[in-house]
This record gives sequence, structure tokens and C-alpha cells, in this order.
Amino acid sequence: MSENWLLKNGRVIDPVNKTDQLRDLLVIDGRIATVGASSPENIKVLDVSGCWVVPGLIDMHVHLREPGEEYKEDIVSGTRAAAAGGFTAVACMPNTMPVNDSSAVTSYILEQAEKGAARVYPVGAISKSSKGQSLAEFGEMKDAGVVAVSDDGLPVIDSQLMRRALEYAGDHDLTVISHSEESSLSEHGVMNEGGVSTRLGLRGIPTAAESIMVYREIALAEYTGNPVHIAHVSTAMSTDLLRSAKSRGVKVTAETTPHYFTLTDKAVQGYDTNAKMNPPLRSEIDRQAILDGLADGTFDAVATDHAPHSSLEKELEFDLAANGIIGLETAVPLTLALVREGIIGEQRFVELLSVNPAAILKVPGGSLSEGSVADVAVINPDIKFDYTQETVVSKSRNTPFLGWTLQGRAVLTMVGGRITRNLLP
Repeated sequence: MSENWLLKNGRVIDPVNKTDQLRDLLVIDGRIATVGASSPENIKVLDVSGCWVVPGLIDMHVHLREPGEEYKEDIVSGTRAAAAGGFTAVACMPNTMPVNDSSAVTSYILEQAEKGAARVYPVGAISKSSKGQSLAEFGEMKDAGVVAVSDDGLPVIDSQLMRRALEYAGDHDLTVISHSEESSLSEHGVMNEGGVSTRLGLRGIPTAAESIMVYREIALAEYTGNPVHIAHVSTAMSTDLLRSAKSRGVKVTAETTPHYFTLTDKAVQGYDTNAKMNPPLRSEIDRQAILDGLADGTFDAVATDHAPHSSLEKELEFDLAANGIIGLETAVPLTLALVREGIIGEQRFVELLSVNPAAILKVPGGSLSEGSVADVAVINPDIKFDYTQETVVSKSRNTPFLGWTLQGRAVLTMVGGRITRNLLP
């Protein structure tokens, strides 16, 4: 149940309304109101001095594992982790068990989400069972509540099928999210192909495995005139392709993740399976290119690709361990590091983590406009904390950032005027 709140003395950053100033924010009946307007008496005051007050963050790429693998994560635990990270909404990928390729699975996800601490936007599969053979029923899933389609975790190998997906999704006003991977090049690879993989004796995945498919998606988007969104970009070549495509007016958007702009394949040294993911961590050249893309607008969003696994999947030989790391609770501090380094500004931070994800997915949020639903994140950019096994909110612990001292975190998360996370004194 929402309450009435006055967030006092915060720095309100709202790119949509071109706001960046010290001011109070009033929330009445779950919506943003004008300070000074006639208000009910039962207003609770929170002093947020020294903090940023921003539109609720939206993670457009997470794996909540429900239905089917609830021992890794479930919708309730995943949305709690989201709230802990300042996210008021998440878009969950369809590679569940069963795959979300029908209204029945979509409806189940939304029913479970009613118990959660953040809004959940289901992403439906592009192909039936994500097998890449025939299109799923986009219309049925859209009616049930999906906001996008993707076979994330698996590429759509058949170019004709991907073309039809773009066209069919356009008819239903759905975003197509591409997992861009040329599997004949990446097959059996377990990390980035390069000097580190050679020294470790691990089979590598060349950067071309990603960029070839990014090029295909751009070509299909340009040919059909329908938009495509490229997920978890990790390479310099992909970044260059996206920059060039945007300069030509191609309808392409793209995300990258904090691990690709923070780490390189050197993190795999010691055969740390918490640094194993797909796409893999790349070279320093690639990392720098990702940073350039974030600075110049090539990338539209920062997503986490939150991929929880238990010790059963991670405490194995490197070749056998599962891909993926959790990321909902570390996205804010890792992205804030770019603000401190002068790579992006504060407004760009909010655009990447809130404004643009809302626009790409065509969902509410991304602003603090008067009358809008009060999805709000309060971020203390200066607070430092140790990220440890004991402090993780997610069910899983598979992250290479355990043991790091991080700076900046969400100290309050509000969904529709309801506080779902509060670390304020």
C-alpha cells in the first residue's frame, strides 16, 4: 500500500524534464506531486541530503529463473535483489523451464511478480522453445503481457527467421532483443580468444563471433526498416558497427553491462568460474571501446544480464561451469565509477539506467513528471560498502565482485509510492 512521502533536500536528476537541482520531491497516493500543492496531513518526511533522487532504475535484461530453476533465483528473491540495487522494474528473459513462449508462462510470471519488490516485464521467446525453427506466437504473448521478444541465451541462426521476427514484432509493437552470437565460431569456447586463453590452455571465443551477428542484425534492421536491440555488447568491433549504423539512421539500439566496462579477460586468471560468462570478458582494447561507446552515445542502456547460478553450476572445472554472473546489486556502484572518472555525466547515468530502457521497452517510467507513478530511486554516490557473501540479497553468489569495496549505492527504492528498500538512517 502506497503512503505519502516528502523526500527533502535531495539532488533531483530527471533528464526527461531537464532537471538537475536541489529540491524536495513530494509523493501523494503513489504519484509524483507538486511541492507546495494542497496535501494531506499524513505525510512522512525523509531527509535525503547528499543523495540523488532519480527516476526508478529499469534493468532491461535479467534472468529470474522462475519457472523451473527456483533454487538459483525466483521472482520474489530476484526483485528483492533489484530493489536493493535501486531498480524499480526488470525485464526478465524467456529462457526459463519451460521457455516463455506462450501466454500461459507469461501469465504465471506476472502472477508471481505481484508478490515481488519491483515491477516485472516478461520477455517472450522469438522462436518456439527457443529452438530457432519457427516463430512463437507474438500476438498471444503480447496480449498476455510481454514487452519484447528474444531467444537470449541462444542466437537465432536462421537469418530468414530473424527477418520474419523483426517484421512480425513490428506488427505487434514489440522490441526484438538479439543475442548476437555466431555459434559456429563460439562453439566449445569458454573465454575470450587471446593471450590469456592461450596461457591458461582454455579454448577461446573470437570477438568476431559477436560482431558478425551484430552486423547481420543491423543489415536486417536496415533492410526491413524495423528496429532491433542488441544485447550485452562486449567488443570493439561491435561498438564500431553500432556507431556506424546509427550515423546512417538505422533503427538499432544497444546495451552493454558493467562487467564489460569494468573487467577484462585477465579476471579469468586462476580459473575463476565467477568470471565465466557469455559473451566472455574481453581484452583491454575492447573495454576501452565500450567506455568510448558509453561516452559518445553509441550505447543506449546499461543492463546487468543478471544470471544467477548455484554452487552446483559454478564450483566445477572451468570448461564445465555455467556462464553468467549476478549483477543487480553492483550495477549502480560500478556505473557510478564512470561518473567519478568523468567518462559520463550524472544525467547520462540516469539516461542509461532509467530513461532509455523505458523508451526501448515502451514501458512506463524514466521520469519524475508530475502525475507520473512514483517509481523512485535515491542514490548516495559517496557511501562505500564491502560487497560480501553476507550482504548479497540474491539467492546466488556467482559474481567476481565479491570482496570488493564499492562506492555509491541505492539507499531507498520506491515502487508506486511503496518503499521496497530503505537504508536511510
